[in-house]
Amino acid sequence: MTGADRARRGGGAGAEPLLLGVRHHGPGSARAVRAALDAARPRAVLIEGPPEADVLVPLAAAEGMRPPVALLAHAVDEPGRSAFWPLAGFSPEWVALRWALDHGVPARFIDLPAAHTLAWDTPEVDTAETDTADGDTAQGDAPEEDGAAGLPADPHAPGADAGGGQVPDARIDPLAVLAETAGYDDPERWWEDVVEHRGAGAGDALAPFTALEDAMGALRETYGDGGHGRDPVREAYMRLRVRAARREFAGDVAVVCGAWHVPALRRAATVAADRALLKGLPRIKVDLTWVPWTHRRLSRASGYGAGIDAPGWYGHLFSAPDRPVERWLTKVAGLLREEGRAVSSAHVIEAVRLARTLAALRGRPLPGLGETTDAVRAVMCEGSEVPLALVRDRLVVGDVLGEVPPEAPAVPLQRDLHRLQRRLRLKPEAGERELALDLRKETDAGRSRLLHRLRLLGAPWGEPAASHGSTGTFRETWRLRWEPELSVRVAEAGVWGTTVLTAATAKAEADAVAAHGLAEVTALAEQCLLAGLPKALPTVMRVLADRAALDADVGRLAQALPALVRALRYGDVRGTHTGALAEVAAGLAARIFVGLPPACTALDADAAEEMRRHVDAVHGAVGLLGDDPAPGHGDLRGRWRAVLRALSARDAVHGVVRGRALRLLLDEGALSPEEAERSMGLALSPAAPPADAAAWIEGFVGGGTGTGMLLVHDERLLRLVDHWLTGVPAEAFTDVLPLLRRTFSAYEPGVRRTLGELARRGPGRWGSAASAGPGLPGFAAELDSERADAVLPVVRLLLGLGGADGRGGADGGERRYSEGDDLVGADG
Repeated sequence: MTGADRARRGGGAGAEPLLLGVRHHGPGSARAVRAALDAARPRAVLIEGPPEADVLVPLAAAEGMRPPVALLAHAVDEPGRSAFWPLAGFSPEWVALRWALDHGVPARFIDLPAAHTLAWDTPEVDTAETDTADGDTAQGDAPEEDGAAGLPADPHAPGADAGGGQVPDARIDPLAVLAETAGYDDPERWWEDVVEHRGAGAGDALAPFTALEDAMGALRETYGDGGHGRDPVREAYMRLRVRAARREFAGDVAVVCGAWHVPALRRAATVAADRALLKGLPRIKVDLTWVPWTHRRLSRASGYGAGIDAPGWYGHLFSAPDRPVERWLTKVAGLLREEGRAVSSAHVIEAVRLARTLAALRGRPLPGLGETTDAVRAVMCEGSEVPLALVRDRLVVGDVLGEVPPEAPAVPLQRDLHRLQRRLRLKPEAGERELALDLRKETDAGRSRLLHRLRLLGAPWGEPAASHGSTGTFRETWRLRWEPELSVRVAEAGVWGTTVLTAATAKAEADAVAAHGLAEVTALAEQCLLAGLPKALPTVMRVLADRAALDADVGRLAQALPALVRALRYGDVRGTHTGALAEVAAGLAARIFVGLPPACTALDADAAEEMRRHVDAVHGAVGLLGDDPAPGHGDLRGRWRAVLRALSARDAVHGVVRGRALRLLLDEGALSPEEAERSMGLALSPAAPPADAAAWIEGFVGGGTGTGMLLVHDERLLRLVDHWLTGVPAEAFTDVLPLLRRTFSAYEPGVRRTLGELARRGPGRWGSAASAGPGLPGFAAELDSERADAVLPVVRLLLGLGGADGRGGADGGERRYSEGDDLVGADG
């Protein structure tokens, strides 16, 4: 009996159900399902999916519902245990759901309940990569699934025996088998030719389902369940649900499910046998809701197991009323024009002709994605893969983000997040975008707090990025992208509170108590200030003070101090009270001052380099702290300079640290050039071992941007380095050469070039502005005031102090500035 005969058989308790086997996310299957339902007009539609979602069915017709969306199921007591059932606008299940709602017909889900699926005793599955369009990988027994019938892998892949039998746990790809049988080497191309390029409504609307059922029946006779160990249980439950619906609706029901399951649902089985398979299944309490999904998450490239290679292309095939190739290539041309490429209507015409010619040469009924891509590459992209990659990313895959109506069930935390998104005008988007924030503005400050709180809750909507052209602490830049699995992360974070603020506060307090190291707690204190969590700070600061008092490792203390100082600066910008934080930071700095000199003795080369980085970090932090950040701690900067002097004078301290300490003192103005020259002369004296002297040089003139300029502009220091280097014995030179190369290779190209030029001239022709003769290029015997004055207007413009005419800004008015107020005061 054909599918059409079964459909025409009509109602009655004995009528067979109309079984419509589909490929998940297949637009051809979706069109065929719609045509079949229009022809058969069933009294009920049964769809593969978790039956707990039956109460959510009416929301599919809500005004705010826009696919792609997904059913999200998560355990009530363990929200991180979850699964998705994604549906795109071109998914057959979504088409069947909307058909039922549009025609006033009941629609129900008939797959194994999510309560059993999530409770099944399996290893944890990453929900971000889980496909549950037919429930397989949600149960953890399939790492990847083909969209045609819920079967991954290839029959010829490892795990299948040579005789065609199936080794236990090996899984087949039915599309690959059918395509190979038809003489195709590409399953996707075969599917396009036999299904996607078949005109909707041509001939018997049920004929494709009959053919696909016969093909799957033959495959199941050969391969059994194809390696799906849990399929018998799922299919037993589906048969029970179909029987119940047939009794309720007098047999007039249609079933939309993966084509692989159709032969099993058609097979006669007793109720007792099916119930026996379901006996004793584990069960947990679950909640379900609709969540937004994206085309990118439907693509295989994203790691989604039952995805499709080209969701954007499939969406176009489903929505295009006619001439899909012409419409697609016109869309591609529009994208390339937006990106500044010269693409005309003539390019589109030639691309269409080439695509059709390629299809004819390859024996295809119509051009597919392969032919259109080849035509775009040759005609519109001139053979370049760069613009073609843009087409693949923006059109073939796409950044479509679905929408879910506000009335969809959600945990309280999710509802609060939606409220904040609306209030802050921060709409989730599938594509990555950059968001620049000015923390002096109330809305931007609120956006920053929200993003930081979500990161603390483990649901990172965005990642901080470097601000372009900004030196002010009131600027923040974020790279935002909303991924569907963030809905799971938000649901999981619901255990901490019902609002984003209370949840982030509770999470921060718990993380502080559970933190293992001082650096973790200091980083958490910084996050609390960034996220605006004043109620969490007392707990975090108490833990921080306790950990700082017990930690005797100077390296860990030095790592923690910069984070505390940054937190102080963020607090100043955001108007947060940071008195307790300043007290802890000052105490931490005092402990570092005491412990650093002993910790810098008897170090090997690697440990000394790490300690040099700690010294740099502490130096920068102390500079930001100021002279007296907290009462009772005295002049921190003065005490720090005394520590640096002690480090630079100790012979037991490694040369890298001694040289760095002396350089920091020189840069601070706490050391005169004459003192620096004398110390350098001692460090580079013939009595000093060459390796120690080379390490001292690396510490003094290496390790940062701009450090090489010191040698360019100070003749005496350069002369000392040159004199020492020429005096290194030949047998020791090969030992110090790698260290010196590492030091000087870190300089900017211009600095290296200048030093090379000075070395070429030789010491006899070096000279500073005071000592060089007038014949030396770039130097004069005396200061040329006229030439110096000519530079001042440009310097004023760079600093924002006034225009080139010296009368203020470009409009002659008051000074304008937007950034960099850390360098120039707001009052000018």
